[in-house]
Amino acid sequence: MRVITGTAKGQKLISPIGLSTRPTSDRVKEALFNIISNRVLEARVLDLYAGSGALGIEALSRGAKRTVFVDSSAKAVDTIRKNLSKTSLSKRATTLKMTTQIFLKDFVNQSEQFDLIFLDPPYKIDSIMLNSIFKELVSNNVISDDGLIILEHSSKRAPVSLKEKLNFKFTRKYGDISLSFYGLTRKEQNEDCCLPR
Repeated sequence: MRVITGTAKGQKLISPIGLSTRPTSDRVKEALFNIISNRVLEARVLDLYAGSGALGIEALSRGAKRTVFVDSSAKAVDTIRKNLSKTSLSKRATTLKMTTQIFLKDFVNQSEQFDLIFLDPPYKIDSIMLNSIFKELVSNNVISDDGLIILEHSSKRAPVSLKEKLNFKFTRKYGDISLSFYGLTRKEQNEDCCLPR
């Protein structure tokens, strides 16, 4: 697992030891950043269920303004901080040890919104919990008006059926892993960054 491009290109990242984390493969990560490439520069990024921090760190390496990493595991948080140190990206990062649910309900600065939100929960998470997370992202104004939420999930699972103001945009499948994209607006069909590839 490595940083693909940007200021930290080629840096190898470590994964949390002894946890059942599921780091996003370099292949899937590269495909993801090819899709969102023109959105990353100066973006405010939120990496939920961050694990090793690979997605948020890739965004920082490519010029994101800042990334907030959230994970409930002390081992994961320690790993993220080590990876940030290795890549010299700590100054633009905040790492928080807490559950995604607590962060969304209690720790969101209402004056800050995020342009890119990476959401990589355990595949066994149920639809009720996942919809609750999406609800909090919208009701707490966590996502910016033209922001994107990228959900990594099993290809065996259908994209989330949303009841909130979020719009499902499209899904890309990479073997057993899928990436589904959501946003508040419907204008993606007119934007190069998120057209089907």
